[in-house]
Amino acid sequence: MTDSKVVVVTGGTFGIGRQISTGLAERGHRVVAFGIDAPQNSSTAEGSVSSFRKEIAKLGLDVDVLEADVTDSSAVARVVEHARSRHGRIDALVNNAAIGPLGTVLDTDEELFDKILAVNLKGPYLCSRAVLPHLVEAGGGSIVNIGSGAGWGKPNMAAYSASKGGVFALSAATAYDFFHDKVRVNTVVPGGGAIISGMTLGRVGGEVSKVDRGAPGSAAGRPVQGTDIAHTVAFLISDEAEAISGTVIDVGCFAHQGGPVKRKETK
Repeated sequence: MTDSKVVVVTGGTFGIGRQISTGLAERGHRVVAFGIDAPQNSSTAEGSVSSFRKEIAKLGLDVDVLEADVTDSSAVARVVEHARSRHGRIDALVNNAAIGPLGTVLDTDEELFDKILAVNLKGPYLCSRAVLPHLVEAGGGSIVNIGSGAGWGKPNMAAYSASKGGVFALSAATAYDFFHDKVRVNTVVPGGGAIISGMTLGRVGGEVSKVDRGAPGSAAGRPVQGTDIAHTVAFLISDEAEAISGTVIDVGCFAHQGGPVKRKETK
């Protein structure tokens, strides 16, 4: 594949991140995916690293599956060093790792607030900080941050909304700062609701039946899937998107989660 990239994917061992990792590898990219096996706040991702290693072995895809925490700068540095030593370079970074506990300002304690901000906002900062020098040295590259419509503010998601709003701002600022270095930074938002992921399942105790089936979904007539996000990420890291930076792509819903689009009434 002439456009093959070396891509680091955070939170790349479960849910949407796992589908991004798999989807990119199926296109011929060399992927370094990492996550953590331990249970996380409001997620069903426990044991994801070991299970993904087994899946990748069966599929025969070019994915290095590592265990590392995005909130630990030394662990992130080890992932970056692994990618560089194994593949010789890094072409792209996908900041996908996130946790999404629900709660208002009043019922989100300080420790949980700090944890959400550490994973969802400090994580992309640490990973971008570790990868950017290599992208600049190589003459360019791509960073894709996975955002959320909650970044524009949603009920019962105070800390999560704050973290994802920060991702929008961090993405735009980084796109400005490295514009002349040919490093492109964009944000992809999974929209439309009823998305099956470790985060959404974690919020409903792992019961798929409790995921909001009244959500509008997408223009495809179904909820957005991880493969839809993988396709969008694949485009943004490709040479075909070399002129695109500082933008937000809402997949499955309108820009800024606008509309409103309600579920189609059945008679």
